[in-house]
Amino acid sequence: MLVDAGAHVIPVMTESAQKFVGRATFDALASEPARTSIFDDPDPIPHTTLGQTADLIVVAPATARSIGSYANGISDDLLTAILVATRAPVVVCPAMHTEMWEHAAVQDNLETLKSRGVTVVAPEEGRLAGGDSGSGRLAAPEKVFKVITEVLTTGDLGGRKVVVTAGGTREAIDPVRYVGNRSTGKQGYAVADAALARGAQVTLISTVTIEAPPGVEIITVESAAQMHEAVLERSDADVIVMAAAVADFRPVETSDSKIKKDGGPPELLLEATPDILSDLGASKLPGQVVVGFAAETDELIAHAQKKLERKNVDVIVANDVSAPKVGFAHETNEVTILEANGCQRHISLRSKRQIADEVLDTVVEILAR
Repeated sequence: MLVDAGAHVIPVMTESAQKFVGRATFDALASEPARTSIFDDPDPIPHTTLGQTADLIVVAPATARSIGSYANGISDDLLTAILVATRAPVVVCPAMHTEMWEHAAVQDNLETLKSRGVTVVAPEEGRLAGGDSGSGRLAAPEKVFKVITEVLTTGDLGGRKVVVTAGGTREAIDPVRYVGNRSTGKQGYAVADAALARGAQVTLISTVTIEAPPGVEIITVESAAQMHEAVLERSDADVIVMAAAVADFRPVETSDSKIKKDGGPPELLLEATPDILSDLGASKLPGQVVVGFAAETDELIAHAQKKLERKNVDVIVANDVSAPKVGFAHETNEVTILEANGCQRHISLRSKRQIADEVLDTVVEILAR
């Protein structure tokens, strides 16, 4: 475990850790000697001192035992005593065999830690101890470093709750078929990543299963109704970015079994889905910023302006999905950002991550007004 206190990196090693790597190695590599015990330390209360002075605490690798002790407030060694005695941000990097990683107790303990604001860097698939292979391998150093950098960076959305939606909803026709659209969720995930980097507490409500940035809470949904419920349950967020492509219509009736083609083409009677953006606009809280997206194929600005006024939101991000390299399935996007105060700003073709930052720049400006 490393405690980053100002310009110092202080290794804290458990008894088990010392059986894998010698203390002398960490003494030589770190800026201060490794700490190994509450009682064999010149400081009479090392856990309190380290816990109070740390800017960040990183537990890597985090075993099932250390995760369980931390989640349950058990301070039976220097490591867990520091974790219980600190108010600094904590990054936990689990590493263990697949069976242990997938155990319900371990997952429950991690969910507990996440609910308390601990950042968990999920392990990867790969070679494990003893020649096994599977999930549970410690995350790559560059991934851990990226998360540490993001946690240490106090951004302009620090302390803010941000909800982002992503992907296209699926409205069932039968157990096999659905009414949907071409959205891949990439723009929504880029917004979530950008918001996290700016210090926000991010919840991503998604219909797709792209790997999300560590530290983002994922809520998986499929239909517009499910997304509507999930969003409204979290409608007290400081910022809500509706990047998802929500279906406007769904079948009135859904067959419980697959519709066979020998019966001829079925007649699909459609009805409107819940209008999530309108409901958010109608119940918008003071100081809250609600952002909608408008994917259009013609009269981009005119349609986006009408949507902005009709939905009563703060921002509409409009893009022409018929243009080359814009919108669905592409890594790039080109948008016009329209604000309720009449401001408009065109963002030329660039990566969706860059687009996300442009959108959040607008959000931050509105929050500051």
